[in-house]
Parts: sequence; C-alpha cells; structure tokens
Amino acid sequence: MTSAQKIRVLIVDDHIMVRQGLRALLMSYPNIEVVGEAGNGEEAVSNAAKLQPTIVVMDIGMPNLDGIGATRLIKTQYPHMAVLGLSVNAPTYHVDAMLKAGAFEVLTKEKAVDELYIAIQRATAAIQPILILDETPTASSPAAADPIPETERMPDVQPTKNPREVP
Repeated sequence: MTSAQKIRVLIVDDHIMVRQGLRALLMSYPNIEVVGEAGNGEEAVSNAAKLQPTIVVMDIGMPNLDGIGATRLIKTQYPHMAVLGLSVNAPTYHVDAMLKAGAFEVLTKEKAVDELYIAIQRATAAIQPILILDETPTASSPAAADPIPETERMPDVQPTKNPREVP
C-alpha cells in the first residue's frame, strides 16, 4: 500500500504518554500513517493546516484551546477532515458538545485501544470511501480476523439454468 492510499492521522492530546501509546497502536496497522502530533488545541488547528490529515484524533480536555473549540475550527476550515473525540470520561455534555462542533464520533480513552481503529475506518469511509475499499488485512494485522467464520458462510451457489430456456 502506498502512502497516498494510507489514512493520514493527526494525534492530539496534552499528555505525551497518551500520544505515544496511540501512535504505537495506530502504527501497527499497515493502512495508517501517523503524520503528526499536537499537545493542545491551538497546535491541533495549526498542524491540521500544515499536515492535512484524513483523521484528527482529538482529546477533549486540553489547555489553551480545548478539543471542542479546536474541532469546531478544524471542521469549519477543513470540512473534508474527520475528527474523532477522545475523553477520559465522556459525560453526555462533552459528547454532545464534540458532536455539535463537528466530531464524527467520541470514544472514551479506556475503549480507544479496542475501538479506535474501527472508528477511524468508519470515519474514513464516511469522508473518503475509496481508502477503505483497498484495505486487505494481513495475517499480522489486528484487522485480519475474518468477521464471518467459514462454518457460518453461505455456500457458493452457481446460477441454475432456466428450464424454459432453449439450449
């Protein structure tokens, strides 16, 4: 897969260890390219302009400019980018404010390890479906697990000839 086909991700969180953990997690997927990081909302807006990511993974609570304000600015200036909100605890008013600001989805940081990649896939499919269509998970990819076990698949059915057709 070429870098032009990869999903470009900007990680925004005020805690460097969280950013490093998210980077390590996302870099394990062959179709993800982490193009940059930011430690606050102001840096997020600036880096979104410079780096042109496909997806911005945005912490809600940050200094200088919180994730809600940064999301609003990014979505106003760059509506083609998708923002995924992250929060330690996602109270309803934070989730509602992030969604109103233009976030595609909001996840708790606790669920991010299990759900972030899938959320990135959903958001990318919503804004740039062609990037998802080319994705073929590899055996080492966490996305490689076949969602439909062989035993539950429909058998291959060959079309039958209509008996009214003349040979």
